[in-house]
Amino acid sequence: MTLAVVIVGAGQAGLQLASSLRENGFCGRICILGDEAHPPYQRPPLSKAFLSGTFSQELLWMQEPDYFAQNAIDFRPSTRVRYIDREARMVETVAGSIIPYDKLILAIGARNRTLQDVTDRTCRSHSIRSLDDSRSLRAALATAKRMVIVGAGFLGLEVAAVARAANIDVDIVESGPLALGRAVSSITSRALQEHHEKLGSNFHFGETVADINSESETDNIRLSSGKMLQADSILVAIGVEPNVELAASAALEVRNGIVVDHAFRTSDPDIYAIGDCATFSYGHAYQRLVRLESVQNAVDHARAVALNIIGLSEEYDQVPLFWSDQAGLRLQIAGVADPTDRAILRADLVGETASIFRFRDERLVAVESINRPGDHMQARKLLKTRAPLRPEEAEDPDFSLKALNERHLSAGHSR
Repeated sequence: MTLAVVIVGAGQAGLQLASSLRENGFCGRICILGDEAHPPYQRPPLSKAFLSGTFSQELLWMQEPDYFAQNAIDFRPSTRVRYIDREARMVETVAGSIIPYDKLILAIGARNRTLQDVTDRTCRSHSIRSLDDSRSLRAALATAKRMVIVGAGFLGLEVAAVARAANIDVDIVESGPLALGRAVSSITSRALQEHHEKLGSNFHFGETVADINSESETDNIRLSSGKMLQADSILVAIGVEPNVELAASAALEVRNGIVVDHAFRTSDPDIYAIGDCATFSYGHAYQRLVRLESVQNAVDHARAVALNIIGLSEEYDQVPLFWSDQAGLRLQIAGVADPTDRAILRADLVGETASIFRFRDERLVAVESINRPGDHMQARKLLKTRAPLRPEEAEDPDFSLKALNERHLSAGHSR
């Protein structure tokens, strides 16, 4: 092929797309435009092993320095795209460079939400999205004694685990009633809360940050209830917003992300969107658009688009996967559930091991596994093949998930 492929975004999705194109014999031009100065790197360790100092920066890089030259990939760091000209099929960078494309892929991710009106009053506020963010927070934690984390989502809880391992006092402020309340079942949420409370973190649910009074050595943080907390380091981890402005300015359809079809094409068939910025129809369990934020999701999208570009497209029906490590507790999730979906506990939480099976209208849509990797692997197969697991079977610890999968596959039900 002699197509020119331009990829905007040098994260997991962008690099995976370029790699998959070359691995599948694509011989056209590939250009990756990254807005950071760094080469593509792993983001998950930024809130865990890299932040704690047990994972070196060199291990973050996703490819060797000579990878791009060896694979004829034009990688341009510190390059931000200003404008997409759909009619001329070219992009213009902030620096004024014009780059033509036959196929354009938007892998532009998301950005952290902020508490700008509050955190502008202190120099001790941090967020984590980039390598530079994690470096800055790691330096702050080296001398911190008291930390306030705003947000009890994945990122906030992961950082809390790192901080407690460093003997830093941790207060977690969450506006909702539960930790990870929008992402997992109430059973899993309570298990995570208890785990972090055993580690020594304190939760403040139903609270927001009302004000910060910065002093010479600490910040005095007033919560919405009037409660006062002190901190010499603050992390704001209240979720992300998809980067859609570039797509919207090009008149592409945007709804909580860049809307794409089953092949990840936007409303312009020569422009694709993948990863955290893409909103797509997850047909396995949903009859509506969803946007997923995970490494595996980004990788799966990229591989699917690469096959589509070279003419080997197939129906996209991957099971979304998520994971989080939090001080000896590993949470693995297969599928996507709504808060209203039924939750079936399969194992006792004694020893902090369990699997929670989520059902909608008697149909399995997701499984949350806590330190039970075997259940997670079987859950992935159950969801992929759509094996008919009933709620009462999921609840029975003696019922063999593996046997059900084997029976289903032997009957010819594979997808």
